[in-house]
Amino acid sequence: MTTTVKLTFDLENALRQRCAKEGRSLSEVMRDALTAYLAREPQTPSAWRLGKDQFGLYQGPVNLAQNRKAELTDIWSGKRH
Repeated sequence: MTTTVKLTFDLENALRQRCAKEGRSLSEVMRDALTAYLAREPQTPSAWRLGKDQFGLYQGPVNLAQNRKAELTDIWSGKRH
């Protein structure tokens, strides 16, 4: 199978130089690189990475867990809107 890969000028030059130095073809090096990439298990993203786009989007009391009883009392008694 033939596939076209677009590389930056610098990356292509570095790849060609390395292939010439090692006496290997571009195809051989790319096959080896793709085989190694596909052999790796994908990393499970951390909880932080999964939610990072949501953190800091909402405003509210920063100490809600510490003052939860007082906050709930205020809410239930109608002191807060």
